[in-house]
Amino acid sequence: MDWPHDPDSDEGSEGRRKYGQAVLAKKIDEEDFPLTQSAFVEEFGDHPVRIDYETVVSVAEVFEGVDREEFADFPEFHTAVGRALREADYWPYRLDHA
Repeated sequence: MDWPHDPDSDEGSEGRRKYGQAVLAKKIDEEDFPLTQSAFVEEFGDHPVRIDYETVVSVAEVFEGVDREEFADFPEFHTAVGRALREADYWPYRLDHA
């Protein structure tokens, strides 16, 4: 895929690699809420999100699994995106339930 910027460039990672939710969190501020999924994906859908050292997907791909259209605040956004990342197996860490 042709990205609008390199996910590891200063524009994509501010000089250091950022992964998953950290990439998405940098795209919003508290004053952006309430926020709709459609507006967020329209603006950033083609931007890259680094999942791990070898996997990069688009913001739109991440949001395919988000089950809400509107977010009242950052915790709602963060929770819904985290759930979608885990369900899509884009979460590199697993809890061991022994």
